[in-house]
Amino acid sequence: MNTTVVRVVVDTNIVISMVGKKSPYRWLFDAIINGDLILRISNEILLEYNEILEEKNGVEVAENITNFLSVYPFVEQYQIHFNFNLIPNDEDDNKFADCYIVAQAQYLISNDKHFKVLKDLEFPEINIVTIEEFDEIYR
Repeated sequence: MNTTVVRVVVDTNIVISMVGKKSPYRWLFDAIINGDLILRISNEILLEYNEILEEKNGVEVAENITNFLSVYPFVEQYQIHFNFNLIPNDEDDNKFADCYIVAQAQYLISNDKHFKVLKDLEFPEINIVTIEEFDEIYR
């Protein structure tokens, strides 16, 4: 495992994939738990995590995970005061790009095709990667 602590913003589609104990992406959640990665979130992101986890896994699982993320020392929460509106095809995804910028993250991890538009930006520069790409880079 990499010894440098890396700051990441993680899209909801990845969070859903990483929390299962038998998930091939569980290593990402474990890296956050172990403090090898710092997860950076906003209130808006946490609310979306809760909403989607509740739909997919039920109220108890969603509350357990979001409560954990709210207090865990390797999860840092940021207030977003400016919306850059960089993702026109799915405006709801902008919260992740905004958090990446404000929180000065190193990677934005998502498998959502709407995020690909961020690769073409000259400014602000956003390091958007899929979970598979991040796996290759990080591990």
